Amino acid sequence: MYVPAHFEENRPEVLHQMIADHPLGTLVTTGPNGLDANHVPFEFAPGEGPHGTLRAHVARANPVWQEVATHPDTLVIFQGPAAYISPTWYPSKHETHRQVPTYNYMVVHAHGKIVVRDDEAFVRGLVARLTRTMEANEPKPWKMGDAPADFISQMLGAIVGIEIEVTRLVGKWKLSQNKEARDRRGAVEALLAGGSETQEAVAEAMLSAPPSF
Repeated sequence: MYVPAHFEENRPEVLHQMIADHPLGTLVTTGPNGLDANHVPFEFAPGEGPHGTLRAHVARANPVWQEVATHPDTLVIFQGPAAYISPTWYPSKHETHRQVPTYNYMVVHAHGKIVVRDDEAFVRGLVARLTRTMEANEPKPWKMGDAPADFISQMLGAIVGIEIEVTRLVGKWKLSQNKEARDRRGAVEALLAGGSETQEAVAEAMLSAPPSF
């Protein structure tokens, strides 16, 4: 990923929080037919390994877990809020007309090596933890014990666990840090006026990002 210095985000706590807030990652692997991508919710253990450990599961019918046995190098992409930025939002555009459209976004790339964990205990523990995390804000959280034991065993048998020891985390926070203060302010105001939660999240991130201009 191309990361200009003014868009680089390398604070571990910030990268870890992005993964926690947006756990649906794009798992990019190499197989016999070239590159492959699967979209999988991940559990992240930041304290395990030099840069943390990612855990997830895939369908047993998905050939990816067999293909990675000989191609363990992998990349997982975690995408945060993103929003379109119109050049008309920049005050300088109306003076010089030297601005163009762009997108502001936040993204984390986790590089590592994947290991297949095809054992029931690993998968059961992982699914239980993911469920507790995802259901935490529900008024009546669903738990595995709500379903018949034989049904849960059947479902667990249909998935395979994967584990990735992260070797490198790369963060890119493209938030208009290279623009003048008045242009950043104009973009923030327009995003907030847009009214969507995503636009608001990007605007708030822009306000906290240190400018480079």
